[in-house]
Amino acid sequence: MQSLEEELERARDLSVAALADAIESIGFECTRCGACCTGHGEDEHTATVFPDEVRDLESTDGESDAVPPAADRGWRDVARPMPYGLEETDDGLSGETFEWALQTDGCGDCAFYEESEDGTGACVAHEDRPLICRTYPFSVALAGTSQPMGDPVDSVPLEPQRETDETGGEPGVVRAHECEGLGRDISREDAEDLASALKERAVRELEEAIAVRDTYAPADPDPGEVVVHDSEGAKRIDGRPLEDGHGNGTADGA
Repeated sequence: MQSLEEELERARDLSVAALADAIESIGFECTRCGACCTGHGEDEHTATVFPDEVRDLESTDGESDAVPPAADRGWRDVARPMPYGLEETDDGLSGETFEWALQTDGCGDCAFYEESEDGTGACVAHEDRPLICRTYPFSVALAGTSQPMGDPVDSVPLEPQRETDETGGEPGVVRAHECEGLGRDISREDAEDLASALKERAVRELEEAIAVRDTYAPADPDPGEVVVHDSEGAKRIDGRPLEDGHGNGTADGA
């Protein structure tokens, strides 16, 4: 298994042209169906968001019924602890987690998602949407990167990026996940824009994973308390550093 540092070098060496070729060969056009922005059944929408992306969304102009105006918006309006690994107790969700997820509304949909009367979906923070939203339904198969829920429905191997692969691993693979927009024609310009974002996301995810690994220290949260470890350190659910005694670490409404 390759180290995270080796996978980060792979991500940095990814060819945008090769990624765009893979995206073109699969094909994609967003139909604004909203499936990637909404919950499904009992499964709430979960999309990973980086700390700096949370701050961007705190100040974005877009608002919906679930997101207050920017002047009144806080960290918890934008992000919540990723629920994976947390335990449901009598005191509420408890434990430690290692990612932030976009906040959801009462239906389990992304808080920044709105749907018109004709069923067409829209992101009210489209210009500031996180990288995972910019790149769906695609991902790059590298250890340490996030993969959307569900099995990939298509994949294209990339050509090796070096004549000699110093790490001894296989070239990366572009994966496509379930989406009704797959298989549609995409312009080269749009494919390259998507490919650039896909490379940036892979690099950022690995940088985040390395930083979390290097800064992690067990927090031993109390029952009903959640601690989120991100690249900036251990935080309470309102985004404040754990050592800041003014933060609220309880998971009610998280």
